Parts: sequence; structure tokens; C-alpha cells
Amino acid sequence: MDPTTGASVDRVVEGPTPKHAQLREILRRSVERELPPGSPIPSERELAERYDVSRLTVRSAIGKLVEEGLLSRVRGKGTFTASRRMELQLYLMSFTDDMRRRGLSPTTEVVGTTMEVPPGPTATALRLDEGEAAYRLRRLRRADGVPLAVERGWYHPARVPGLFDLDLTGSLYAHLAATYDIRLDHAWQTVWAESADKETASLLGIRTGSPLLVFRRVSSVRGEPVEDMTSWYRGDHYQLTMQLDRSTPDSGHLAKHGGTR
Repeated sequence: MDPTTGASVDRVVEGPTPKHAQLREILRRSVERELPPGSPIPSERELAERYDVSRLTVRSAIGKLVEEGLLSRVRGKGTFTASRRMELQLYLMSFTDDMRRRGLSPTTEVVGTTMEVPPGPTATALRLDEGEAAYRLRRLRRADGVPLAVERGWYHPARVPGLFDLDLTGSLYAHLAATYDIRLDHAWQTVWAESADKETASLLGIRTGSPLLVFRRVSSVRGEPVEDMTSWYRGDHYQLTMQLDRSTPDSGHLAKHGGTR
């Protein structure tokens, strides 16, 4: 018997501890001790039959472990033990190149393309005239079929004319280099944490309110701003590590380049 729950370590029983809590701890032990990252777990039906509980009980137990980051749901495929978190890179590299470097297969879905007047901070960052429209591109990025990030970016129309005529399901940075001879060489980036809103959660296949890491990056070439992009990364798949020293940063340039939100 488990002294903390009053239940068998591998059975769900009647008792003071709710069944979903008992099942959650059984699954937690299995994930932490037996299953390597990325392993599928049995279906809700199989778990319900194995532990003689309702599928609602199973769904509740799994949902909590997903919130804790131990499990990850992949729409249309099932539920898996969460992969080890990937390090988010703090240098200028495309998502496509980054995933390939990790041995993963990247894919991109274009969610929306519009030409519209951006909000004030973006207009300032891209040095647009008042009321000038810019390209707005929204994309969903996946690796090995798992949705990892939602990108919503603005692009200076004079630097990338005809942007929407390109195939935007691959590396945008490769297109910038090949089509416009633009190789981004400088960026200001700001990072913060945020809870997933309904739209972002739906795209990423996670629950509304799930933790996200958010990056806003204003990128330029030869001092001319080209891109103002904000990316929402799943908090259960990414972590950020930084090396710190005792030098004093010059933060005065950040505001001037639109690097704060």
C-alpha cells in the first residue's frame, strides 16, 4: 500500500483519495521511472479498462500531467511523455535550420497573411511612415509533427516587396537571402513569460492558460530594420539558459530600437 494515498501502487481503489489523483500518481511513476522521453502512453480507453475507472477519470489524470509538463498531447496521434526541453537559441538562426541542426524535421503552416498598418511600437521599430502598411505574416512551426511555436511577424514593405508571392512554408531567412540579398546581421530581442490565449493554445494543441516563452525580435541588415517578429514557444518543450558576467549592459539603445514591448 502507498502510505500517502492509501491505495495500491498499481491499482485504483475506493478510498479517501479521488480516483483521478490515484491514477495520476500511478502514471507519474511510470513516466518518471520507466518511459523515456517521447514514448507514447496507452490510450484513454486502454487506461480506463486497465485500472477499472471511467474515461473522464483518465482524462482528468492525464490533463493534470500535461499541465505539469510531464506529458504532451499531439493532435491526431495521442499522448506522449514530454521530450527533454530544447534550449532556445539567442543568436540569429532560422527555425528551419535550428530544427535540422537538432536532427528534427521542421514543417511550417501559414496561418495568415495580410497587408495592414501595424501598431505604433512596430511602426517605430521598422521606421515606417505614419499610416504606412506593412506585411503581416502568421505561421505555425512544427518539428517532427509536434507544434512548437507560433510566429506573428511584421516586415518592411520596401525591403521585401512581393513577400507573399514566395513559398512561406520553408525557411523565410533563406528566402530573404536568395530573393532580396538580405542576410540579417543584427537584432534586439526581448523575452518574457505569458499564458496561452485561446487562439495560440488552439494552434499549439495545448490548454488555454498553458505557460509560454515569448520572444520579440527586431532584426535588421546593415542598420536597416526588416523584421519585427514575436514568437510564442511552448513552455513544456523549451528552456532558456544564459551565461552571465559582471559587465554593465548599455540598455539605452534598446528602447530606441523598439526592443521593448
